[in-house]
Amino acid sequence: MSGIIVVGVDGSGTAKKAAESARDLAAAVGASLHVVSAFDSDRTEVFGSGSDQWIVSDADGAEHVAKTVAEALAGSIKVTYSAARGKPAEALIKEAERLDARMIVVGNRRMRGIGRVLGSVANSVAHNATCDVYIANTYDAD
Repeated sequence: MSGIIVVGVDGSGTAKKAAESARDLAAAVGASLHVVSAFDSDRTEVFGSGSDQWIVSDADGAEHVAKTVAEALAGSIKVTYSAARGKPAEALIKEAERLDARMIVVGNRRMRGIGRVLGSVANSVAHNATCDVYIANTYDAD
């Protein structure tokens, strides 16, 4: 297969489990893994005072989450990461298209009960992605 597999993370245990499944799949098929965390706004906050100020944005937080997960998954395969603006499903699809990815891996969180009726990231990705989608079982994670 080779190519790139994209996985979305948000810092949750279920996303971590989906990312681990994506890593194992990438290793099995000789692909690289790209970890994405979505952010939905350009909100920023300034911390500190005087010349000692730090600007922290939603994008920074999302990139930190993606980087932390990517570093934890690194090993026998190439793992990259990014933050992508947009709602989670839109951001994953956009990054997969940008990278010409072969597959997107998402967890099955909120695919049962009322979440199944109202929708989920996995459902949106599965119905709108232009590449293959693998839905990892993450129900034992959180």
